[in-house]
Amino acid sequence: MTEQPTTPRTAIVTGGARGIGAAVARRLSADGFAVAVLDLDESACATIVSEIEDAGGTGLAVGVDVSDEAAVQAAVERVAAELGAPTVLINNAGIIRDNMLFKMSVDDWDAVMNVHLRGSFLMTRAAQKHMIDAKWGRIVNLSSTSALGNRGQANYSAAKAGMQGFTKTLAIELGKFGVTANAIAPGFIATDMTRSTAERMGVSFETFIEAVAKDIPVGRAGQPDDIAATVAFLVREDASFVSGQVIYVAGGPKD
Repeated sequence: MTEQPTTPRTAIVTGGARGIGAAVARRLSADGFAVAVLDLDESACATIVSEIEDAGGTGLAVGVDVSDEAAVQAAVERVAAELGAPTVLINNAGIIRDNMLFKMSVDDWDAVMNVHLRGSFLMTRAAQKHMIDAKWGRIVNLSSTSALGNRGQANYSAAKAGMQGFTKTLAIELGKFGVTANAIAPGFIATDMTRSTAERMGVSFETFIEAVAKDIPVGRAGQPDDIAATVAFLVREDASFVSGQVIYVAGGPKD
């Protein structure tokens, strides 16, 4: 068995106010990490932090636009000062601006790229220094099965494919410092984001989930806790030989 650290490691979860990010934050806290919950709305983060603290954990709510270079640097410095040097980073923050290519605006393209790719780059660049100093670190980037292509998501699909290349490069560059980098590519997960998709389609969320589940080999939609469980494995002490991988968590195989 690998010896566990004597003091809690600090983890940062972006997009942590709801959905997958909130589930990851709760799981990391339950596993003994001090968790900084980052999102645009600090008050929304505070709700998750209260849950963490009520369960006996340590958390910090931080409002930040991950596409803003100065704001990201300030946020990471605040986390280091108030919780301890962050050596686990979960790049989960994301948005969708779906449309067919001929209807997609430049603003919709740039908004998705800025949050997913620019945001993950800025967060990782700011946090990696603490990992290198500690000679230990875990980076988990959220990709998607949409990286394989999805109608109406040219921007999102490109961003999520980019996350995979980004992850593999991080694994190559940072491995010698004891830092691993992996990506998780969720399939359909029942969240507020997928609920909004159902609303745009004019169907109830329950009907939408039922239809989607018919095409999933395990026969059900994914839940945020399914992704949190995969994150929990990748950030373990004894997951140090798993790096540069893309793990599809989709209830069945993906090409």
